Amino acid sequence: MSTPVNGSSPGLRMGRPFGIPVYVSPTWLIVAAFITITFQPQVADSLPGYDEMATYAVALVFAVLLYLSVLLHELAHCVVAKHYGLPVRRITLYMLGGVSEIEREPETAGREFNVAFAGPLLSLGLAGIGFLAYEFLVPPTGIVTVLVWQLWVSNLIVGIFNLLPGLPLDGGRMLRAAVWKVTNRSGTGTLAAAWVGRGVAVAVVAVPLLLNLMAGQEPRLGQMLWSVVLASFIWVGASQSLRVARVRARLPRLRARLLARRAIPVTAGTPLAEALRRAAEAGAGAMVLVDHDGRPAGIVNEAAVNATPEHRRPWVDVGSVTRSLEPSLVLGADLEGESLLDAMRDAPAGEYLLVERGGEIYGVLATADVNRVFSGV
Repeated sequence: MSTPVNGSSPGLRMGRPFGIPVYVSPTWLIVAAFITITFQPQVADSLPGYDEMATYAVALVFAVLLYLSVLLHELAHCVVAKHYGLPVRRITLYMLGGVSEIEREPETAGREFNVAFAGPLLSLGLAGIGFLAYEFLVPPTGIVTVLVWQLWVSNLIVGIFNLLPGLPLDGGRMLRAAVWKVTNRSGTGTLAAAWVGRGVAVAVVAVPLLLNLMAGQEPRLGQMLWSVVLASFIWVGASQSLRVARVRARLPRLRARLLARRAIPVTAGTPLAEALRRAAEAGAGAMVLVDHDGRPAGIVNEAAVNATPEHRRPWVDVGSVTRSLEPSLVLGADLEGESLLDAMRDAPAGEYLLVERGGEIYGVLATADVNRVFSGV
């Protein structure tokens, strides 16, 4: 499945197929051990002539090959995304599978559908190839036969599972694309697919439980635990998608001009108490440090001002609570929506200087004011 970029540590880097960095999270070791232990008895039954260590080795090989299949699934997403010009940061294999970190969403519903469908299509293709190999190429018994059988069945399950119509699964992104196409609104598609995703999460736990009860059997602890883990993953991903949809719904309200604070110019040697008095007198919410020629050189940091005790402010000059004005902290006053957020992400800071196209100072944009637009999301 694909996901928005995050900043967490990805794990051990394994290579760069198609120019895409691939990492393996340490959590993969947990599931590799789980697969090896749970698959070993089946290997032992299928290979009666092998000792216990050999069957454990075969089970471990299966775990590695299964995750290579997951890697191919994620690469399919990424190759299609790169075909559409979307930057891909990395692929990470972790406990519950793999995640492709694509830095932008596709521009159209059709492209969204194609990027999402590429992964399940490849998994189902691998299942088909494996089935044909099992039927016509491999011998009736042996290690290769056991591995091929398990791999084609596993890829079939991975392909079908990812087609379930709820975010964050690939089928959820396909549903999102379909609703987007019909309504011409990507946000509506996200909301629909995320709520369906929550329903899928409930079904992942409820359906196996109901089937066991209808058959008069007690649910197996391992099966229920695995269902709960998968359901939790889907529920959390769907909930995150809902939050993203709510954030995007507020983007039209994000305009630098509307959020800007009026600013007054001050020099570095001005006592902080005096500068605050001038700002209050002018009804300004920010201060810009200027040099002797009147050119902006820094922005007085609100957090540093608030941290300065009131009794010390007459003895502290403005320069000591000012952040130097780096080029990345100067933003166009016309920025709005996602373009404004991208500019702020590139240079995290408490305040930014807003300028007109001709370079004239318009005001100061405080990150706190931007955050208030999204408060309660």
